[in-house]
Amino acid sequence: MGLVFVLLLGEIDLSAGFASGVCGAIMAILLTNHGWDWYTAIPAAMATGIVIGFVLGFLVAKFGIPSFVVTLAAFLAFQGILLKLLSGGKNISITDSFTLKLANSNLSVSLSWIFAIAAVVIYAGVQLNRVRTRLARGLVTDPIGIVAMRIGVLALIVLVTTALLTQERSINPVLNSVKGVPIVAPIIVVFLVIWTFVLGSTTYGRHVYAVGGNTEAARRAGIPVDRIRISVFVIGSFMASIGGILAVSRANSVDPNTGGSNILLYSVGAAVIGGTSLFGGKGKAINAVIGGAVITVIDNGMGLMGYTAGTKYIVTGLILLVAASVDALARRRAASTGNR
Repeated sequence: MGLVFVLLLGEIDLSAGFASGVCGAIMAILLTNHGWDWYTAIPAAMATGIVIGFVLGFLVAKFGIPSFVVTLAAFLAFQGILLKLLSGGKNISITDSFTLKLANSNLSVSLSWIFAIAAVVIYAGVQLNRVRTRLARGLVTDPIGIVAMRIGVLALIVLVTTALLTQERSINPVLNSVKGVPIVAPIIVVFLVIWTFVLGSTTYGRHVYAVGGNTEAARRAGIPVDRIRISVFVIGSFMASIGGILAVSRANSVDPNTGGSNILLYSVGAAVIGGTSLFGGKGKAINAVIGGAVITVIDNGMGLMGYTAGTKYIVTGLILLVAASVDALARRRAASTGNR
């Protein structure tokens, strides 16, 4: 979700993957080597992400260095920093129970259903309130039937998914029972709600879209372009720190490959496949979630069907290419008709 903000300005952050690894390493070192509690180590990792984002954004906004160059340099530097933090490549295991639960435990069955019902009710309330507000202001809005269909589809997906997740998933439930919605799901939903609200219902969100749509026009309108540019990198790196925390929790440790491999490529790909434009000015936080779900379905589905890793990479790459092509064609058509 953090990369959506960066892409909305037509920028790119190639360092997000290893930035998450550095933040995860900071947390693991503080927890394991220095005996910090989770409620101080986790905020320290988040603060590291914020500082990283500020530095990257400052270099891009104030010095005019292309984001591709700045973040490529950071991509290389963070690999070295991660190796230094891990004393040349050693693994650091974590034993803090709270941190381990973040990505490895589930809500109870009752809490899972409460979470699912609350999510549907909140979504329905937001959608209906948006319709009411727009009608009160005399603005065009979607027909109530379309809104009701959206709510119904979401409710169906959420409730069916919850019903499946609350079933016993362990091979040997006597030794280890596994049922309930993963704890990471509410974490994702909370950030999705926050960033959706920020982009769709705040002055800051409107400024982000304005700068992404036409930087010069935004500057002439009095929008602090440099401040907006710095802030999106801060948000991007902050969300990278959240990803690093969850990755370390999932693996129970941090190593030199944390945040590496294809994580960055999948993160950018998820945003683009979900509908965020690489050219800036178009996208929503939920695009990253939708794109991530598509990539996950492709990866897991093709794996269950017996396809090799090479085939999965090819299919994912083709889908990303199609999504980017559709975006480019739509942009060209809009430019030819005078609409952007």
